[in-house]
Amino acid sequence: MGELFGAVVGFPGVVFTSALAVVVCFWLLVAVGVTRTDCFDEDADLDAVGLGGVPVSVAASLFTLVGWAAGVAGSAATARAGLTGMAHAAVDLGLLLASACLGWGVTGVLVLARARLSSGTSDSSTLDLLGSVCTVRTAGVSADSGQAEVATREGAVVVVEVRQDPSARTAALTRGSAAVLYAYDASGAHFWAAPAAVRLTPGQHPPRAHEHPRERSSAGHDWPCADCA
Repeated sequence: MGELFGAVVGFPGVVFTSALAVVVCFWLLVAVGVTRTDCFDEDADLDAVGLGGVPVSVAASLFTLVGWAAGVAGSAATARAGLTGMAHAAVDLGLLLASACLGWGVTGVLVLARARLSSGTSDSSTLDLLGSVCTVRTAGVSADSGQAEVATREGAVVVVEVRQDPSARTAALTRGSAAVLYAYDASGAHFWAAPAAVRLTPGQHPPRAHEHPRERSSAGHDWPCADCA
């Protein structure tokens, strides 16, 4: 028990122990409604490190938890080796680096698995998403990359691959933007998205264009009313 406690509060375990304490406090605040899980998404871009597609808080929590477990286990194991001096310091630094790399690797695998699971919907379910409003979760959407969250008709939230036509004269889609999924490219397994004219609840379909009221002419025919002054 003493070795385990020493590994938790000693270097390098204490680095991840401190981070884990912050993570626990954050999720307690989320549980009581003080903050949201996506509150950091507009301030950090995890695509550059291969962890995009999930909220920053989720990726950081997974990274911290895995790194903490690896660091504590490694510290407890090396403590029994009886190393001292420079050898002990070198092993501690190597363990810190290895724990961080393991945390990043495991988090990346879990994020990728979640993305594949979310996108593994049937063709009919995929086509059902056409016309839905999604929320962009990556730093931006281009003709080559981009991801967004959208709610299915069953109420589940899935992550889909989205692209924006660079030739279209529309505003750029950035993180948090609302967009409409207007077409699906089966060969590329992605949706084409365009900025939503109005902000709707994710998964809600945009309203249909109102038909022009008709009035009957003196000749007895129905004619659409002209929208002119």
